[in-house]
Amino acid sequence: MTRTILGALLATASIAAPINAQTAPQMTRDNGAPIGENRASRTAGESGGVLLEDTTLIEKLARFDRERIPERVVHARGTGAKGVFVASNDLSQFTSAGLFTPGKQTPVFVRFSTVIHPNGSPETLRDPRGFATKFYTDQGNWDLVGNNLAVFFIRDAIQFPDMVHSLKPSPVTNRQDPNRFFDFFSHTPESVHMLTQLYSDLGTPKSYREMDGNGVHAFRLVNAKGDVVFAKFNWKSKQGVKTFTAAEAGAQPFNVHTDDLYANIKAGNHPSWDLYVRILKPQDIAKLDYNPFDATKDWYGMEEIKVGTMTLNEVPENFFAFTEQSAFAPSNLVPGIEASPDRLLQGRLFSYADTHRHRLGANVQTLPVNAPRVSVVNNNQDGPLTATPKDGDVNYFPSRSAPKATETAYRQPAYELDGLAQAKPISKTNNFAQAGWFYNNRLDAKGRANLIANMAGDLGQVKDPKIKTIMVSYFYQADTDYGTKLAKAVGVPMSQVEQAVAEYKAEEAKATQLAAR
Repeated sequence: MTRTILGALLATASIAAPINAQTAPQMTRDNGAPIGENRASRTAGESGGVLLEDTTLIEKLARFDRERIPERVVHARGTGAKGVFVASNDLSQFTSAGLFTPGKQTPVFVRFSTVIHPNGSPETLRDPRGFATKFYTDQGNWDLVGNNLAVFFIRDAIQFPDMVHSLKPSPVTNRQDPNRFFDFFSHTPESVHMLTQLYSDLGTPKSYREMDGNGVHAFRLVNAKGDVVFAKFNWKSKQGVKTFTAAEAGAQPFNVHTDDLYANIKAGNHPSWDLYVRILKPQDIAKLDYNPFDATKDWYGMEEIKVGTMTLNEVPENFFAFTEQSAFAPSNLVPGIEASPDRLLQGRLFSYADTHRHRLGANVQTLPVNAPRVSVVNNNQDGPLTATPKDGDVNYFPSRSAPKATETAYRQPAYELDGLAQAKPISKTNNFAQAGWFYNNRLDAKGRANLIANMAGDLGQVKDPKIKTIMVSYFYQADTDYGTKLAKAVGVPMSQVEQAVAEYKAEEAKATQLAAR
């Protein structure tokens, strides 16, 4: 009996001779031990059960079961590329950040993405496009984590989970539903500017190469003297901005944006973007009719200063290792660039790094795509997948036997704060003016017609007439032509729109009076 089983086991040891055995690399298990058979499991005879001792099989299945990591809760569908940023203008009068020294070359990794739709979804669906750039600077990594659109739906991070929930598929039907997200936006009038941009043809870019990028938030820049200004960064595509209409987008191949980006890079047609910055001095803030730290507002009309040019010239050698494991966080700042009081940015400083630790583990920043190109010196240690153990016995600070420097030159400068601890909306809301300006100044007649048609396609599906009327009243307050045409397109009487406008203004006046108390 024993001999029979043993003979059967030996018979299964090698089904076929290895192909090119003299030149091909020998397959091994993860522990480095060579594998003699990788197509047949070890069994008890020809018809017997599979043996638990088949460590090659067990390891192969166990590793396969764990190949996937949690999907990004937003920006799941994306693609990435490597490149270089070359600074052209000296910004030392505004910031001590070294990457803006003229001629300085800084390696970058960029990830483009859609925001709401899941991994594997069509790349041309209407959605903001993520435009995240990791600069591997001599002072650590700086992540400029933005979108192709210049503004956002909300101004306070406390609303972010609710906003995303409304835009994601229904927990009942598992389908995205305009009834849900317009219900949320009917309570969020500041969303009108972003919705106007999203439902224009900018919401369906022709390619990642042919779209601009925006940092969205204001940042605080500090120079070597400690002087402070505020800034917004934005990318301008040197390929120009090109878009699809809704019909054209729906007719495109599934992976058109990834295919286009990779094909152009491999062909030597390397896409590039110029980086610009707009500067706002603290003493000029009060002159604005909006809050410059409101992410639903753009800094229209402010002078743009060219900073440098980024060129993407390399397709990552492995999608998972680079693009999927890349982790961008607004909290990854370098000396000379700091966070502003933008309430949405303040929340993102925590949330992005936190979700990376959930998705990729505590050692997320030791992964090659995320690791800085400078030495990391701190006492953070251990955790899953620790590949760079700390040297020596001293894992605390301070220490006389193994001192670590904390130069005062790198301390963030002090700034004044005033007021009471409170949970109140900002005072300068001005929710509609910039949406109207965008409608009239950034869109031609065809673009405005497409915007109305695109918006009506979704808003027209809303079953609750109150939600539909409120939304139209918001767009009417942005621009009367805009609102009137949209009202006609979705069948809302103008008398109801005007009544909703009056009710909104009455509520706004009441809120202003309460805030003044």
